[in-house]
Amino acid sequence: MKYRNFAVLLLPFAICIELAHAQTPGPRFEISFPASAHAGAITGRVYVMISNTDKEEPRLQIGRTGVPFFGRDIEQLAPGQTAVIDSTDLGSPIESLSALPAGDYFVQALVSVYSEFKRADGHVLWMHDDQWEGQEFNKSPDNLKSAVHRVHIDPKENPAQVIKLNASEVIPPVVVPPDTQWVKRFKFQSPMLTKFWGRPVYIGATVLLPKDYARQTISYPVLYEQGHFDLSPPLGFRTEAPTDEELKTSTARRTRVLHEGYQLYQNWISDRFPRMLVVTFQHPNPYFDDSYAVNSPNVGPYGDSIMQELIPEIEKRFRAIQQPYARVLAGGSTGGWEALALQFFHPDFFGGTWAYCPDPVTFSNVEGINAYSDKNAFYKQYTWRREPTINSIETDGRVVLTSEQRNHMELVKGTLGRSGDQLDIWSAVFGPVGANGYFEPLFNKRTGEINPAVAQYWKENFDLLEYLKKNWPTLGPKLVDKLHIYTGTMDTYQLNYAVRQLEEWMKTTENPHDEGFFVYGVGEPHCYTGSGTRAERLIEIAEFISAKRPYVDAAPWWPH
Repeated sequence: MKYRNFAVLLLPFAICIELAHAQTPGPRFEISFPASAHAGAITGRVYVMISNTDKEEPRLQIGRTGVPFFGRDIEQLAPGQTAVIDSTDLGSPIESLSALPAGDYFVQALVSVYSEFKRADGHVLWMHDDQWEGQEFNKSPDNLKSAVHRVHIDPKENPAQVIKLNASEVIPPVVVPPDTQWVKRFKFQSPMLTKFWGRPVYIGATVLLPKDYARQTISYPVLYEQGHFDLSPPLGFRTEAPTDEELKTSTARRTRVLHEGYQLYQNWISDRFPRMLVVTFQHPNPYFDDSYAVNSPNVGPYGDSIMQELIPEIEKRFRAIQQPYARVLAGGSTGGWEALALQFFHPDFFGGTWAYCPDPVTFSNVEGINAYSDKNAFYKQYTWRREPTINSIETDGRVVLTSEQRNHMELVKGTLGRSGDQLDIWSAVFGPVGANGYFEPLFNKRTGEINPAVAQYWKENFDLLEYLKKNWPTLGPKLVDKLHIYTGTMDTYQLNYAVRQLEEWMKTTENPHDEGFFVYGVGEPHCYTGSGTRAERLIEIAEFISAKRPYVDAAPWWPH
């Protein structure tokens, strides 16, 4: 009886807590859209972006260290109906609207439209159908946005403030750059991926042609240069010098990229420069701007599609030497992981790989998370204390984001792994399918608690170091002399630690013994590619290809 009375006393207290939470001060955004912008009901997600500057639209200012934004899922929201975002919705980098400091802000609403995917495995998913923008929901064609409004927000003075935003503008289609003498593009509907996803899915490629390609009849080696979705020319190739206006608005890294792209063109057109095709793949999907070029239960048979549909189409349209020695791989970050995975999984098809700052080649360090030993993705436990897991850093050691901050940002972008961002695509590619049809996450995005069964699945299926260990007796002989890996010792996302583990293991290999070729840029951030220029790297690759060609094959593609 004594305990029952205590419980009764606690009940009103609990109700008071709930009421206090429900009445947490902060602005309330009411978002709607007209039938003129979208005729039918929308299932998807609504957002509010808040900035203290109007240098560009707030929707374009969000990011890892960008301006505050908040989101909420919607289901069958009809034109004219209202969706609400308030202090109960998670935000990033400010987690609640109630914590927004008083001030004058520029605000904008965005509605991300999801589509129904009736997947071949029987699951029905609602996700964003990429419109050839590379899963950037804040830029995606057919998504809706409001005008930018300037408002004064003060949760203390006006705790019941309501801000109405009308998402009446439709984001226009992507403008694909026109083909030129040097650069050609194409895309087509993939039968394999369309069957898997239950609606049309497209893949494509951008191809950089060598000098005199149109006047010659010879065939050329191919460098498959991989990375995130991008319709610009491979390797940053550009035929004009950077303008003063471009340089004025560029970061130091971007300035270097612009200069190197023009320098590459100047070398590319010289008589003695090696002539080859350079190809980038386009394979955006409902989870990300890139599929990681492998078959996976959540994303689909992208490995088969690339190998059996896309590459044959490239080699049919363009004069490629269709021999393994003349097909080489390269890429950075996501593309670095792909450059290794494609070489490992198809060692008889590709003749060598150059991987720069690759995504985790083993999952003992996944942007700071040890998937195999950590209990929680957000904290490291040290007996009597715990410290936040660091996600990204500057080269001087300053912390940019913790793991919790990084993952909460993705959660604001999209629930159920629909953020279109980095940690979610790793779970989608590397993990199993969950009971609801979306991927089974490695860890809880809210609390950070790791699922060891999912970690084991990652290890058994997509850990590249573990794959080498298990298959070295048969795979090793096919990889000797083919692996070139570069990374900075201060990689922004700590990807260098997994690379170091791979190198240490390769030093122990036997039958055959092959240590690979590893280069570390001391103090360099993400994404270190070595000390030479792009033109110098292409000469190095051409020399490698030339040395591997059969004695009977001439090399008219290199008139040196």
